Amino acid sequence: MSPAQWDLPPELCCRPMAFVALTGLDVVYNAIHRAIWDAFCVNRRADRVPISFKVLAGDHEYPKCRTKRTSYEWYMPKGILKTGWMNKHLNLVPALVVLFYELDWDDPQWKEKQSECATKVEIVRTSLQGRNTKVAVVLIQKKTPLPPGEDLVASERAASLCGVCDLSGKSLFVLPHTDHLVGYIIRLENAFYEHAQTYYYNEIRRVKSHKEFLNKTTHQLLFVRHQFKMGFFSELKQDTQNALRYYRTAYSLVHELRAHETNMLEIKTMAGFINYKELIIALLSNAVAQFKKYKCPRMKSHLMVQMGEEYYHAKDYTKALKLLDYVMCDYRTERWWSLLTSILSTALKCSYLMGQVKDYITYSMELVGRASVLPEEQKSRIEKNLIKVLMNEVPEPEPDCDPVSVKAAQSLWSDRISLAGSNELTIEVQDYVPFVQCKAKFLSPSFHIDEPVQLQVYVRADCPHPVRFSKLCVSLSNQEYNQYCLLEDASKGKDILESSPQENMCLVPGKTRKYCFKFVAKTEDVGKKIEITSVGLMLGRETGRYVYLNWRGGWGDAASSHDALQASRSFKKRTHLPEQQVDCDTVSIQSSTMIISRVPRISVHLTHEPPALTNEMYCMTVTIQSEEDTVAKDIKLTAGLKPGQDANLTQTTQITQNGSEVCDDSHPALLPDIPIGDLQPGQKIVKPLYIRCVSTGSRIFLFHVAYSVSATVEGKDITCKCHKDETVSVETVVPFDVAMKFVSSKFEHLERVYVDVPFLLMMDILSASPWPIELVNSDVQLVSSMTAIDQPQSQVEGVTLQTGECASECFLLKCPPVQNGTTTVASGQYIISWKRKSALAETSVVRTIIILPHVMVENIPLYVHAELPSFGRVRESLPVRYHLENRTGLVQDVEISVEPSDAFMFSGLKQVRMRILPGAEQEMMYNFYPLMAGYQLLPQLNISLLRFPNISSQLLRRFLPSRIFVKPQGRNGDTSIEAA
Repeated sequence: MSPAQWDLPPELCCRPMAFVALTGLDVVYNAIHRAIWDAFCVNRRADRVPISFKVLAGDHEYPKCRTKRTSYEWYMPKGILKTGWMNKHLNLVPALVVLFYELDWDDPQWKEKQSECATKVEIVRTSLQGRNTKVAVVLIQKKTPLPPGEDLVASERAASLCGVCDLSGKSLFVLPHTDHLVGYIIRLENAFYEHAQTYYYNEIRRVKSHKEFLNKTTHQLLFVRHQFKMGFFSELKQDTQNALRYYRTAYSLVHELRAHETNMLEIKTMAGFINYKELIIALLSNAVAQFKKYKCPRMKSHLMVQMGEEYYHAKDYTKALKLLDYVMCDYRTERWWSLLTSILSTALKCSYLMGQVKDYITYSMELVGRASVLPEEQKSRIEKNLIKVLMNEVPEPEPDCDPVSVKAAQSLWSDRISLAGSNELTIEVQDYVPFVQCKAKFLSPSFHIDEPVQLQVYVRADCPHPVRFSKLCVSLSNQEYNQYCLLEDASKGKDILESSPQENMCLVPGKTRKYCFKFVAKTEDVGKKIEITSVGLMLGRETGRYVYLNWRGGWGDAASSHDALQASRSFKKRTHLPEQQVDCDTVSIQSSTMIISRVPRISVHLTHEPPALTNEMYCMTVTIQSEEDTVAKDIKLTAGLKPGQDANLTQTTQITQNGSEVCDDSHPALLPDIPIGDLQPGQKIVKPLYIRCVSTGSRIFLFHVAYSVSATVEGKDITCKCHKDETVSVETVVPFDVAMKFVSSKFEHLERVYVDVPFLLMMDILSASPWPIELVNSDVQLVSSMTAIDQPQSQVEGVTLQTGECASECFLLKCPPVQNGTTTVASGQYIISWKRKSALAETSVVRTIIILPHVMVENIPLYVHAELPSFGRVRESLPVRYHLENRTGLVQDVEISVEPSDAFMFSGLKQVRMRILPGAEQEMMYNFYPLMAGYQLLPQLNISLLRFPNISSQLLRRFLPSRIFVKPQGRNGDTSIEAA
């Protein structure tokens, strides 16, 4: 006997899937029917429902259904299970038969076609010969149906058709043949799956119902048979948990069977079948769960590989491929190339046996590339198979595959080759390690608008044999430039291996090819970034089957980061390549570039005298000179405070073009787009600007000159917009400090002043400017509560102050009577008109207003003042007259005494008491006789007010002079004070 005779039967090893028969489809001559069939069976993803579809004729004869027994009383079973029972329910007896029929709701021959459809349904039911298989109808329609409830005609005719065909509403479906055909097919599959689930559920109940008729004496074999059938139906229903429970029960019942020579082999065989089902990779699955629980990812991956291999040997290629594809991601990331190669080889076999074109191409590309450790002869074989698939030919079988599965796979591949649908496939390279490497880069991080944007694409193949591609395209973030980054084979040959006049489109193994592209950026893209979004390389022909390798971002696959690291480590060891050759691993990545404006050929020069002084009209002269070879057109100047600074600076900065006006809050801090006009080559223009800074501090000023100029780039005329920015930081300082104080006639500081008593307002102007300041004029404006004794005139008019110099002036003032005794009153304001003295330009006059301080004013009951010469002479009489003025409405009793002084003799009343009537004034005369020269202390007058004891003598004495300068005696007999 051959070893194959001892293998497990394929219906036992395969994955049980619900069997659904499709009738009414002409997949040979009807293109619409063929497209529907392809949507059901071609390239089925693992996430779609597990259904096995077959196209059968409408009058297909299904296996006959035997008459069901009503009693097992005298029935003696001949064995446990019939040989073809599993195959019958996998491939011969469907859970659901679906009739496809072309019929629109508004068909003019509705009645006739409705009757024809009912006849076809009846033929299907008759051919099923009494089985419980469900029947459904799918109407193929040309139009997309309206939402439920909106098409009354459709609802009415659907109900009519269900009645004629004896169908429930859940068994009638509509399939529009539109662009979204696959989506509708998936929805149909889900509905079919629900019907199939119901069928297998009913079958399990039917088998289970026989249990009450059995006895363990004569029907031991039937107990095992029924448990096995219910387990198998549960698998078809995808109920793994219950299937395992039924199989375990069947296995325990097998142990109870009475064995003898005639049934020993059958019992062992059945026990082996059940044991295989019970252990369908359950132990491995439990082990995976255990290692996942205790966070052992590598052991988990290893067991998943074993599970995938078990599924492969069990010929459940869908599950095998799903598991292997899952773990391949981990092995690519961790770069276990030998393990990845082994898994890829198994996955390639699965994809071949399933006829999965895209998976077959993807795994082939990895197995012939740099991540594969296969021998060269195997890589060569796989590459030839890959080329066959790209040429729309059937590939050679993979070695060590099951012959029966290979035969079925060849039939599948023949169907795939004959498909008239789209043969375009796209592979996202970043998830794999294909045999082609690609890197795209811009030659510079930025390009000026008047130069072409250049990028390069480096491509290298690592396969055993040369391979030619038919298209290379670079996709950019601005898709308008994609047309300039395209390399396409001009020849339209169908053979991927035939020679081409464009030899640079042939990739030689191990050699890096460089492809250069360039284009002229649009002027509206100035300031924008252009990115490489992807690079596509097309293998194959559009007339046949072709695959797009897509590198997102323009480079990189699952092994690129490792390659870059290895390249950086081995930089010193690398041999120097000839100039025309490039090492792909050393190419740096520049996946984006910025389009910047043309380099301006214009000079901007600023002339000014920093620092600026607060409130002055600070002049900044802008000189613009063209250095272009052609006319600089539409020049505009934006000048002023640079945006983005402190908001307080914006509110305290004003700019104007008119130097004769004084800026106020209505003037902006930035003047945009001041028209300058055109400049001929070499021509220049001077533009003065005036800036007023209200507050101190540092400010950054911007001078932005924009213009346009014509240029030619790569033979294309464009208008370039250029600009040049100049910024300057200017410090603003106060021009001077003003100190103000109130003093008495003796220049003593006053905390308060008295009504109608003269006092002095002293103003000290200290220059803080590094530049000379000319004081044009000054003025004091008093409020009504303050009057000037003399007409105020400026005492600093025309004075020029250098840095650190001070100018002073004073004004004689008095306060008229105030109400309510003591109060605080405003004084007024001090106005200084000044300007900077500059040799560069005439400067405007600035008015600085300074608010005078408030002063406390008091009424005094007695005012005393003295009249005396400005100086005296030794031993000459010095007449002094004291005036005492009563400023109350009462009679004042006043006591006066004179304190002697060592520097004077005097004649007059030394002590006196007098009465002064209200508003009256009393005079007292004294003659002082100086005894010593110099600045001498006068005899002091002590005054006491009997009615106002709180008014001290020291307060009244403040109004009187305390000292006088005494000159020595004169010569030549000139002894008169007048002569002195």
